[in-house]
Amino acid sequence: MKSIDRDITPHLLTAAKHFPCTVITGPRRSGKTYLLRHLFPKAEYYLFEDPDIISRFRQDPQGFLDGVKPPVILDEIQNLPEVFNYVRSRIDANPRKMGQWFLTGSQEAGLMRNVTESMAGRAAVLQLLPMSLSETPKVSLLHGGHPEVLARPKAARLWFSSYLQTYLERDVRAVTAVQDLGTFRRFMSLLAARHGSILNKTDLAGPLGMSVPGVGKWLDILETTAQIFVVQPFFENMGKRIIRSPRIYIADPGLACHLLGIDTEAELEKSPFLGAIFEGFVAAEIIKAQVNDGLRRELYYFRDQQGLEVDFVIPGKNGSMKLIEAKASRTVKPDMAGPMRRLSDAWKKHFGDRRAVKSILVHRPARASISSKAITEDVEVCSWKELANHVID
Repeated sequence: MKSIDRDITPHLLTAAKHFPCTVITGPRRSGKTYLLRHLFPKAEYYLFEDPDIISRFRQDPQGFLDGVKPPVILDEIQNLPEVFNYVRSRIDANPRKMGQWFLTGSQEAGLMRNVTESMAGRAAVLQLLPMSLSETPKVSLLHGGHPEVLARPKAARLWFSSYLQTYLERDVRAVTAVQDLGTFRRFMSLLAARHGSILNKTDLAGPLGMSVPGVGKWLDILETTAQIFVVQPFFENMGKRIIRSPRIYIADPGLACHLLGIDTEAELEKSPFLGAIFEGFVAAEIIKAQVNDGLRRELYYFRDQQGLEVDFVIPGKNGSMKLIEAKASRTVKPDMAGPMRRLSDAWKKHFGDRRAVKSILVHRPARASISSKAITEDVEVCSWKELANHVID
């Protein structure tokens, strides 16, 4: 697959012009290293998973960095978090020199803690997620957005199997002392079967013979390493009793399909998980659009105890909000917009015209027909391929 422009590129280039150091986080194999080496081909490159590199740095950190000529890319630095202090001292010695240090890592929480403690004001922090539909039309429900899967879709099953094995052995054990990787693998499969559902830790703990706090720790690991999205409930005081538990999604739809044993388009079309996988796909595309545009990640869902439910809520400027309903159906019907209209009416009744509400129905387009742009008053319709244009104002 030829090089694809990533939506985050303008922000990365801006960061390189205005900060001495740029830190890129994100899940494994999302393209962090390739992007940096593509944009900064003259930068030296060191992989902090190479045993020789790790040994050289630990034996003589200052000597190692004396031999480095910036600009330089230091890859997978979560393996050597002490590097931040040494890089900071070199930045402080020459604070006006921009675009000298590019650091990448796959474990966001640990990285962010070190950036906060050591690099405040010296580093721009960006996140690179797997590819989105706005970057390439090859992104799909079945294959997700990891660049290597899109480049070799026929080997997707083997790639995901290897990815899981690598992820379990490297990242999981690096974050916490998980002894039984087999149970952790079953835990991920259980999560996939509950893809898009309201999180119930007790429901997850029972089949695995685990404690609820233990399940909570494992969920934290998956969220820390960007393998899941946790979508919190949207709460606004409108006189409604709101469900307060979050929803949980496997971050990449291709990985979700693999965990569910779905290997072909035909299997996906017949699967009872099609709706949930499409909903997770829409969630991922919204989050990618926000992150790639340099915005704060803000995505919620709404559900009250009377059964009113809207898939996604995105807060906007001046108290406005966008309501998004995701439907895997290729046939759009007016009643699909019913929940959004009810919530929009409740919102307007409570706040009047002070806050704008925009409702969007996202669907899979029919292969041989023209997509509708509206099905009912105040509700827009868009194909999943046009979603990013509706998410970002």
